[in-house]
Amino acid sequence: MAQVWKCSGLRWSAGGPVLEWDGGRRSALPRGKRVAFAVPEGGVRTCVGARGHACAVRAVVPGRSTGARCEECARLDRAHSVAADTIADDPRPYRVYLAWFGPGMVKVGITAVERGPARLLEQGAVCFSWLGTGPLMAARRTEELLRAALDVPDRIPYAEKRAVRSALPETEDERTAEIRALHARAVVLGGWPESLAREPCQPVDHVENFGLSRVPAAVGDVAELVPGGAVSGELVAAAGPDLHLAVGGRGVVVLDTRLMTGWELVPAEATAGECTFPVREFRRVPDGLF
Repeated sequence: MAQVWKCSGLRWSAGGPVLEWDGGRRSALPRGKRVAFAVPEGGVRTCVGARGHACAVRAVVPGRSTGARCEECARLDRAHSVAADTIADDPRPYRVYLAWFGPGMVKVGITAVERGPARLLEQGAVCFSWLGTGPLMAARRTEELLRAALDVPDRIPYAEKRAVRSALPETEDERTAEIRALHARAVVLGGWPESLAREPCQPVDHVENFGLSRVPAAVGDVAELVPGGAVSGELVAAAGPDLHLAVGGRGVVVLDTRLMTGWELVPAEATAGECTFPVREFRRVPDGLF
């Protein structure tokens, strides 16, 4: 009987992306690696729980959910989330950042100093720069100030990020130009909290980390995992939670690894080069993007 694995998510380490599995196992994801797994017939996706605790009722969750949590566990998870603005007394220092995902796609956000650039890698930020460092609430107030003054969001949908990855500007200077321009505008704004120290503009580019410099345009993305389905493909790029897999003669398909959580998975034939999970095809538009 095939060994069953349960994925707990993709993490970015100093050496690159790593898939983590229940029980502490880890699978490094170097470019060129063959990624192959299947969902057994009759498989059911169950809630992954919250904050290290299993779901009390092992609730069934939809295949298209990227959170893989039932309503109650999702509520518990967000009740202890900095991103949801539910924690006000975290004593750790935080950084405010600007992140760029493609032309015209810049967001502002915050992350704990101790996490370094991990949050930016997890989001698939093509490049970023720090803006300032200070206490959590000062960082949060600065984030809100910049959202309003610079007219930039604090979230960008993953579908929009995926759409531009194969058509990014070729040079680092071109990719970081918007970050540098917005950073210059941000640091001269009035209203910054006194406890938040401004930081110089030092853009960091992740194109090589993600393998995006020569990535082929994707033909679509996996909509959900389903019982009896499988995927086998060569990893050509990874950005945020997404794996760009070359799948046989079909082309490159994007797999959001958050869709893998909650399923019991088994190894698939590594040389098959196919994807039998539902795939949403990207539609071309006149400017050449998807």
